[in-house]
Amino acid sequence: MITLRRRTVDQTGTSIIHQSMRSVPYHPLRTTRPGNKSRHGCPRKASPKPRRPIPFVTHLKEVQDARDAQALFHDYRQMGFKHDYPSYSALIYKLARCHDFEAVETLLDYIRDNNIRCQEKLFIALIQHYGKSNLSKRAIGLFYRIPSFNCTRTLQSFNFLLNVLVDNGQISEANEVFNRSSKMRFRPNSVSFNIIIKAYLNKGEWEQACQVFEDMLEREVQPTVVTYNSLIGFLCKTGDMDKAMGLLEDMTRKGRYPNAVTYALVMEGFCSLGKYGAARKMMFDMEYRGCKPRLVNFGVLITDLGKRGKIDEAKGILMEMKKRRFKPDVVTYSILINYLCREGRTSEAYKTMVEMQIEGCKPNSATYRMMIDGFCKVGEFERALGVLNAMLTDRHCPRLETFGCLVIGLCQGGRLSDASFVLEEMEKRKMSFHSNAWETLVGSSCGADGSATATELLKELLFMTA
Repeated sequence: MITLRRRTVDQTGTSIIHQSMRSVPYHPLRTTRPGNKSRHGCPRKASPKPRRPIPFVTHLKEVQDARDAQALFHDYRQMGFKHDYPSYSALIYKLARCHDFEAVETLLDYIRDNNIRCQEKLFIALIQHYGKSNLSKRAIGLFYRIPSFNCTRTLQSFNFLLNVLVDNGQISEANEVFNRSSKMRFRPNSVSFNIIIKAYLNKGEWEQACQVFEDMLEREVQPTVVTYNSLIGFLCKTGDMDKAMGLLEDMTRKGRYPNAVTYALVMEGFCSLGKYGAARKMMFDMEYRGCKPRLVNFGVLITDLGKRGKIDEAKGILMEMKKRRFKPDVVTYSILINYLCREGRTSEAYKTMVEMQIEGCKPNSATYRMMIDGFCKVGEFERALGVLNAMLTDRHCPRLETFGCLVIGLCQGGRLSDASFVLEEMEKRKMSFHSNAWETLVGSSCGADGSATATELLKELLFMTA
């Protein structure tokens, strides 16, 4: 028996469960009619039968809390619902997202002991969740336990484990797992080698990365564009453009044609050395070599111009994109908005944000944050509050620092009702200032008026948000 917490659902919850468990109307599939053929002369395939939704899995999506998820699992069982792999996997995903890994382990033990057949993708997802929570040892342990669940362990889960270890800075552990590949009857592929190369480059160990690259060639594993991009990107970051360009030519000779990311890395390298002209020239070179520029390439140029304060030239790049029928994305627009705000040109930044929305490109959380911070920087707190409202309407949430800056500005302007509104929105999202932050906030709001004024302001704010 799984030792998970039980809870009785109320009448409404029971009603929802029974409704979701009603049988789905049967819709027979259409068979291929005589003469109903495709333009290639072959009979058209019937549309696949839609999967019938699983009541528990459907209901589980509405649950946010780990305990409620476990309780719902038991409620369905008490009602006679027979849980199988889809139910168990859905519950495990939910528990992992809630970081309740003890419950995950309990459920895994139950699955193994009752010989419930699992798919490898379940373990891959858990390995990734363990990685995000810096639980590398658990990720390793789970990987080695996969066969005990009557599940075939493949190179895919092997590579995911390597990547998790590298992302967590566990280079020695990643190497240990990599070196045991033959004992596990795995032949590392290009993805495996790319992960190890990335690990050494992240530590700045160029020679070791090159050694892995040579080992890759000796084992007759062909490098991919990703392999070359990792090496070229490292050289560009360190300013060794001669080696980077040499590697670019080498990959072309060996039939591994550079992609837009390759050229973007080289362009960034030139820009970091103050060679904007050379970076700009790479745009023509890549087209000459048959590689069409992408948004990332234009983004490199806009970023460099923005850093150097050449905002009008950056806006010119955006116009050039549109003339060439490249549709800027939210990242491209956000780069320009960011640098406009840094230069204090918030009205232009706001106009750019409106323009992107008119063209069908929705702002993301970063775009809104830049705009709010930009307005706060120049003291336009009313406009910042307007952007905040739009941000919350679009279900994005600012950072705590952005909330703090806005509250301080509103308090300094005497707009306590608006400040209390911001604090209420923070409370809804379970965000709050620490005691030191409160002191800084109130002190900044009151300036030189003294502690008595600060105390009165704090009392009023607390009263309004009570």
